[in-house]
Amino acid sequence: MIVWAANRPEQQALDVPDGVTVESIPPEPLRHPRLSEVEVLVPPYRSRTVLDALSEMPALRLIQTLESGVDWLLPFVPPGVVVCNSRGAHDAAVAEWVVGSILIMQRRFLDHREAQQRSEWRDVVSSRGWLPPFAGDLEGASVLIVGYGSIGKAVEERLQPFGVDVQRVARHARAGVFEPTALPRLVGRADIVVLLLPLDSETAGLFDSELIGAMKPGALLVNAGRGQVVDRKALLAGLEDGRLRVALDVTDPEPLPPDDPLWSAPNLLLTPHIAGDTPRRFRRSWRFASEQVARLLDGSRLENVVVDGTDS
Repeated sequence: MIVWAANRPEQQALDVPDGVTVESIPPEPLRHPRLSEVEVLVPPYRSRTVLDALSEMPALRLIQTLESGVDWLLPFVPPGVVVCNSRGAHDAAVAEWVVGSILIMQRRFLDHREAQQRSEWRDVVSSRGWLPPFAGDLEGASVLIVGYGSIGKAVEERLQPFGVDVQRVARHARAGVFEPTALPRLVGRADIVVLLLPLDSETAGLFDSELIGAMKPGALLVNAGRGQVVDRKALLAGLEDGRLRVALDVTDPEPLPPDDPLWSAPNLLLTPHIAGDTPRRFRRSWRFASEQVARLLDGSRLENVVVDGTDS
C-alpha cells in the first residue's frame, strides 16, 4: 500500500504498519510515476496541485484529512473514495482560541494595547464609557454556541468556570440543544455568539443581516467555523456603526486581500485561520491518520467518515 502524506518536519509523521510505504506528496503530483498506485492520501489543506491530481488516482481508496472541515475537498473527490476528517483532534486548540478571543475582547485588551503603543496610561473604560461596544467580565454573561458539536462542548467546558450562561444550537435539536430555527429569538438574548459551523448549503450565509441585526448592541460575535457562514456586508455594517464587536479566525474570502475593509474595521480581532494550529493538535491529527491507515489495512471500520464513496 502506498500512502502519500503532507509530511512536515515540525509535525509528527505517519507511523504505519509493515507493508505500507509512506511518501511525501511531490511538488508536481500529476507528473509523478507512482501517481496511479497511491491508495491513501493525507493532503495539505487546500493544495490546488493535489486537488487537480485526485481524478488521476485510480487506486485511491481513502482521503484522510488533517482538518475537521472538508468543504474545500468534497467537489474534487472521485467516485468510490472514502473521505474521513480529523474531528476531535482540534477540539482543545480551537476552544482555547475561542475563550482567549472572548477574554481579549471583553476586557478590551486591543484598546489597552493601542494605548500602550502610544505610551498612554489610559483607562479605556472611563474614557469611552460602557456604551457600545460593551465589554466587561464574563460572570453572568449569556453565551450562545452555534454549531454545538465536540468543539462546542470543549468551549462550554472551558467557559463554565467563568460563571456564564450557555445556550446551544445544533443541526438537530436534543435535550438542552436548540435547532437553527430558534436562532432569531436566541441571538437577541446573547452577550456573546460563538459560531463553530461547517460550510454547506444550509449554513452558507446563515448569519445574514436579519440575524446580525437582531443581536444586542455591543454584543460579541466570534467565528471559528467558516467565513462564508456570515454575510460580509452585514458584518461590516455592524462593525462600522459600532453595534457589533467581532473576533474572526475565518474570513470570506481566504486569504483576505490586502485592500479588504475588514483589515481596518473597528472593534475587530482577526487571526489568519490558525485557531486549531498547535503542535499538539497536529500530533493528534497525525496519530489519528496513522490509526486510520492501520484500520484500512486490516479491514476494520474507519472512523470520522464524511463521505463513503463505496456506497455509490
